[in-house]
Amino acid sequence: MQTKQLGNSDMHITSIGFGAWAIGGSGWSFAWGAQDDSDSIAAIHRALDLGVNWIDTAAVYGLGHSEEIVARALEGYGGRRARPYVFTKCGQAWDDQGHITRVLEARSIRRECEGSLRRLRVEAIDLYQIHWPTDGPGEIEEGWTALAELQREGKVRWIGVSNFDAGQMERARRIAPITSLQPPYSLLRRGIEAEILPYCAAHGIGVIAYSPMLSGLLTGAMTRERARNLPPDDWRRRNPEFQEPRLTRNLELVERLRAIGARHGVSPGEAAIAWTLRHPAVTAAIVGGRSAEQVEGVIAAGDFRLSEAETAELESFFEAPAAR
Repeated sequence: MQTKQLGNSDMHITSIGFGAWAIGGSGWSFAWGAQDDSDSIAAIHRALDLGVNWIDTAAVYGLGHSEEIVARALEGYGGRRARPYVFTKCGQAWDDQGHITRVLEARSIRRECEGSLRRLRVEAIDLYQIHWPTDGPGEIEEGWTALAELQREGKVRWIGVSNFDAGQMERARRIAPITSLQPPYSLLRRGIEAEILPYCAAHGIGVIAYSPMLSGLLTGAMTRERARNLPPDDWRRRNPEFQEPRLTRNLELVERLRAIGARHGVSPGEAAIAWTLRHPAVTAAIVGGRSAEQVEGVIAAGDFRLSEAETAELESFFEAPAAR
């Protein structure tokens, strides 16, 4: 699988990485519904067997459970391949009732880091990221200073941000270099193209895009019936993209992706990921998997690329009026 250097780091990462959001399981605000841990571990192992060399998780996914599953998967993987890079995030703390708060106070971030190190069973985190910015005066500066200190202490190797805009990154960059940004990016979420991606390119900040298939919507497996019957604790039930009137239009886009993918023997989801990776400022994309079979259905995106004509074909979809 192709690799690219991630920002200012010494890490060369594969063009897709394993996303561990959904494997956090149920019982928290942004769960994807119930998840079998053995399926999660099998999915991670399959991704690594197929060449993926990094895993992205976060402390808040499953309120720590995702990190624990990643550790179990790596412990059980043995010496089959070199240990993958492990990325995680901070800045979302939770209380005993599971209520989540965005907080970038230095004391809280240090506590989160120690918790992640313990759950992941590693001596150092390869990439530690602020999950979300906050609006409090000076909180971005305090949080980023804390990450820079953790990096100097060797508890994290490289530091990045997630969901930051260009102005917020500039505030952080005055304190310490930013290795990477993790933004949402897909055919249906393109807000970063105008300002954020050019900023990252200009300042040597790597970009690892999340939700390139928009949380499963562009995989080709989503249907109206499935969207209507998502489990009650699946956060996507609250996402307007999975509801009418947008759902019908989005499923029409999936059929366009399916037609393009069929020419190359790849799935609609792989075509959607390839569209994300076409942008020169994007280093890699995060691709989730809840089973080994799901991983196998998207792995070709690691090397598949769209032609200019196919990219134009997808762009033309948004220029045409919606069918009535």
